Amino acid sequence: MAGDGKWMAQMRRGSLELCILAILSRGTRYGYDIVQALSGAEGLVIKEGTIYPLLNRLRNEGLVDAEWQPSPQGPKRKYYRLTDEGERRLITMRRQWQGFADDVERILVGDR
Repeated sequence: MAGDGKWMAQMRRGSLELCILAILSRGTRYGYDIVQALSGAEGLVIKEGTIYPLLNRLRNEGLVDAEWQPSPQGPKRKYYRLTDEGERRLITMRRQWQGFADDVERILVGDR
């Protein structure tokens, strides 16, 4: 259905920041590596062109640090890591996400 794609795009945009912060909470990653980690979830298949502006915004907000490092295969890569502020934001966002998901599930199964 035509509306399904639009609805999924909105859900993807709304959850992408949370997912990136969660991926970076497990260690330093470079942009394409983050894209690959997201592609493991069917609804989160994202192009590289979508990730880099978001990573820059997260960096500008102080949630992520970036550093160029040598690559074993070709040119240097920019690696991203979560800052202390990013870790705090992730904790808050996880809590909010869980509450939201619980509320939606209750509505879907008819408890309200």
